[in-house]
Amino acid sequence: MTFQEFLHIAFTPVNTVLSVLLILAVIYWVFTIITGLDIDVGIDADFDAETPDGNVHVPEDPSAWIQFLKFLNLDIVPVTYFLTISLFFTWLASFYIEVFISPNFWMAVLMVIPAFLISILVAKIILKPLNPFFREINHKGEKAYDFLGREGRMKSTIHDEKIGILEVFIGSDPMTLMVKSKDGEKIAHGTTVIIVDEDPQKKFYYVATEIRF
Repeated sequence: MTFQEFLHIAFTPVNTVLSVLLILAVIYWVFTIITGLDIDVGIDADFDAETPDGNVHVPEDPSAWIQFLKFLNLDIVPVTYFLTISLFFTWLASFYIEVFISPNFWMAVLMVIPAFLISILVAKIILKPLNPFFREINHKGEKAYDFLGREGRMKSTIHDEKIGILEVFIGSDPMTLMVKSKDGEKIAHGTTVIIVDEDPQKKFYYVATEIRF
C-alpha cells in the first residue's frame, strides 16, 4: 500500500472523522508529555457516592450507567487513556473494513458502531493488567486528615446534596476526591475551594469557597 492509498482510505467520508479525532488525541498526548499539563475536561454528572481514594462506591441500587462504567473499570482507569485506546482500535477496524470490504457510506457508518463496542472491550482487556498501577497513582496513601485545609479546583459543579469531583495536588501529584458543598451553596466547575471537613464514613469531603468560622 502506498502512502497516497493510505491517505485515501484514512480520509474516506467515514474514516475522516475517526482520523481527525485520532490526530487530536495524538496532539493531546504530545502536549501533555511535553508540558506536563493535563487539558481540563469538565465533568458535570451526578454521583451517588465515591470514596476519597477515587474508587466508585456502588450504592444498593446503582444506575445502569454506573454499572457500565464499573464494568469498563473506569472507576480505576483514567478516561483519557481508555478513550484513546478505544478510538485507536475503532479507527483501525474502520480502516481495514474499508480496505477489505469497501462498503457504501451508510454501511460503513453502521459498521463503525460494532467496531467501537468491540474496541472498548479490547481497551478494557488491555488496560486491566495496569489496574494496580492506576490504583496506586490515583492515591498516594495520604491520610484522610492530610486533605483538610488544602485547596483544590472543582472539576464539576456541585450544590445542595450533589456530590462532585475535586482535583488537589500533593506536591506535583494530582489527586481526585469526591466532595460536597459544605453549606449547600452552588460551586461552579473551575472554582478554587478549600477542604473544610470530611464525611464521618469517609466517603467524601466537604468544601467551601472560603473558610467560615
